[in-house]
Amino acid sequence: MNTPLPPSPLLRASDRELLLRLLDLPTAGPLEGPLDGSADGDTEVGGTDDEHPLRTAQELYAAAAASCGLRVVQHAPADPSWLERPGVPVVVREAARADPGFLTSQPSLLLRLGPRLPPARTVMFNVHLDTVAGAEPVRFDGRRFHGRGAVDAKGPAVALLAGIRAAAAAHPALGRDVAVLVQAVAGEEGGAMGTYGTRPLIAAGHYGRINVFCEPTGLRSLPRATAAMTARITVEGEDAIDDRPEAGHNATVLLGHLAQHLAHRLDGAVPGTRVCVAGLHTGERHNRVYGTGTLLLNLSYGTGADGARLAAALTDALGTGLAAFTERFGATHAFARTAEDAARLVRLRWDKRDLPALRNGDPWAEALLSAAGAFPAPPDDPGFTCDAIWASGLPGTHTTVLGPGSLDANHAHAQGEFIDLDDLEHFARIVARLLGAFAEEPARPDPVNAPVPAQGNVHPKGSTPA
Repeated sequence: MNTPLPPSPLLRASDRELLLRLLDLPTAGPLEGPLDGSADGDTEVGGTDDEHPLRTAQELYAAAAASCGLRVVQHAPADPSWLERPGVPVVVREAARADPGFLTSQPSLLLRLGPRLPPARTVMFNVHLDTVAGAEPVRFDGRRFHGRGAVDAKGPAVALLAGIRAAAAAHPALGRDVAVLVQAVAGEEGGAMGTYGTRPLIAAGHYGRINVFCEPTGLRSLPRATAAMTARITVEGEDAIDDRPEAGHNATVLLGHLAQHLAHRLDGAVPGTRVCVAGLHTGERHNRVYGTGTLLLNLSYGTGADGARLAAALTDALGTGLAAFTERFGATHAFARTAEDAARLVRLRWDKRDLPALRNGDPWAEALLSAAGAFPAPPDDPGFTCDAIWASGLPGTHTTVLGPGSLDANHAHAQGEFIDLDDLEHFARIVARLLGAFAEEPARPDPVNAPVPAQGNVHPKGSTPA
């Protein structure tokens, strides 16, 4: 028998206290460094060998979840073998080789309400308690929470528990006939792409008929997530003194030319994709010519086929860019050697590639989400890159990205990150209504439009400003 949700707020004083305690913990992962514009410029990013703030945060979260009926199924880091799987970003493998405690400091937590049931009778929620670096003053003024992770994604994680608690009290079938899973994962931020957090849990079968990845979408249901690949273009030449610049290879001029050329050639080259011409570094001194340097590009796409076309477009544009550089600078005095050797000096390496994109549709699940208050995002919203990519192609499921706040308006990953209590309350109510409707549904049909794997030969929120 359905019991209506109480008119009083679903988030209690204990929930507000939990969020403030979580915000106080510096849970930036080891892949994160200080963020430009951080509050104090001296951010703790991982703790010592005996001190792992992320684990502490997950333990606090698990203790609060117990009052909602959720019990701990698993709280452990991924097996090291996951770092050898295809698609793992280079930065992850290098960090793990450099730090023996890389994985042990980043466990993932799996909670469940009720017995383990087939996916058809399960709803899964995925949250992450790791954050980007950059200390933010933690405070709550009665209306708004401030602090690193407020919107991405500690605030949504706490509101999720309030929604589950309210739904379980109103619908006895939850925890009996219907199971609820909560993944509180590590490795969402820092370019890890969920490869050692969400990916192993999904592969182990911990997902449901409906899967909700709690990320800021303005409370709109977004059933897609882009994937991203990172291209690293390097120059390996010889330095020179500023008095004889023609004696060396000028990586600054070469990479500067390529950055402009690629920006122009790749802009709109593959409709529906995005190209971020990112960091360019050669050196910082005024009195020398730098012969080595790096240019980074982040390329996001909504389907594997688009990703393959974008990768091919980059390779082609790099070739034409090198040819144009040689033609333009070949007759100069200071850059003739660089122009002659350019094709030999430049290398393209993929730091991140071969990751899936998410794109699915299911009228039944979408109607359930809409009735719960999670209205569909506009069809022209391409989404962003997050751990939801690992739910791509799961049979008999529907996956959406849904959460309170906005990546840009709420300053996720930036100075001044915040989330409003009202938005958390609205999210908690959407969660409660969704679970209640799912529990009371007499039948849960397979998706009419089953998800299509988008795992071409190419592949983070890395594609957002967050």
